[in-house]
Amino acid sequence: MIFVAGEPLHTNDSPRQGREILDALLENPDLVSASRSFRDTPEKVFGVGESSVGGGVGRRNHVYLFQREFATVDPRLIDLIGTDEATTCVGLVIRNRENGMTSVAHMDSQNVIEGGLSQMLSDLVDPTIEAEFDQTGTSSKYAKHAEVEGHSLPLCVKLVEVLGSSRLKFHIQTLFVLRHNTRRDSEGKRRPIFDGFLVETSAGSVVPARFDTTTRCPDEIVRRIRVFSSFEDLRWTGKLLDTYNWRRNQFVIASCLWTQRLVHIVSGLRKLPDSYLLSVCSTSPDAEGPDFIFNHRRMWDYLIRHPNWKETFPKGRPRIFERNEVGDWTMLEAD
Repeated sequence: MIFVAGEPLHTNDSPRQGREILDALLENPDLVSASRSFRDTPEKVFGVGESSVGGGVGRRNHVYLFQREFATVDPRLIDLIGTDEATTCVGLVIRNRENGMTSVAHMDSQNVIEGGLSQMLSDLVDPTIEAEFDQTGTSSKYAKHAEVEGHSLPLCVKLVEVLGSSRLKFHIQTLFVLRHNTRRDSEGKRRPIFDGFLVETSAGSVVPARFDTTTRCPDEIVRRIRVFSSFEDLRWTGKLLDTYNWRRNQFVIASCLWTQRLVHIVSGLRKLPDSYLLSVCSTSPDAEGPDFIFNHRRMWDYLIRHPNWKETFPKGRPRIFERNEVGDWTMLEAD
């Protein structure tokens, strides 16, 4: 069930379609005002100087999420959580009003919404009480191709439809999606105003953000590989990728297989020019960052060097990282 400014979005019991719910939310005066405030907030660039990585006084513990990942964090252990590089994806924040536990996801497909929400809520809901949550959503640009090809718009429609049909109470604070998060560049092309955000877990505040490469850790390349190799791994069908265990305060990078077919494909792709790769590897080539293809080539090089996924995930076990005394993430040795 969806609430805005303390009131239910719809007061009667008749079922609503996702597009109807989304249109009502996008036009709601309170959420329009929240979107304007979010748009006017300076984008924060989160760098290693503010992260606990490398130690130092005053630095803060954070969790970074890549595409299709989610994590639930305890504000007593993690100060900040966020994601970026979202062009046609949706970033979702759900925070338990009672205890501040916060779950964040970087959703890239309608197919992961129902299963992904179940994963996010599994650590947030106490079945013995009536739970209420603050919810924030940010997403990519609003463009005609998103409607035709099935990216941002259908994803947002599905998301609000599932939230609206839930027995749980979701109090939407910000819905900075679609037309609210769109600008035109000097060539008239549509781009997102912001492609990331950062959540301060103690207060639940959310600000636009992008992350320095050094803070997209740990295990950056393997986690990037999981994003596209997971489509061949049936274990992850309809699910978000497990990343972090809040009970142990460890990054637990769940295993994901890749096939020889995928290795063969990337062996061919790496020979092609960047301009062509951008057009075939991105759902929004005009909006990607300057390192988009560079990062893809790094992933492909890793796959070619490690064609057997079990070299990366021995016995199919996760890769586990624990924070050391100076704040860096250190991989634990497999048994």
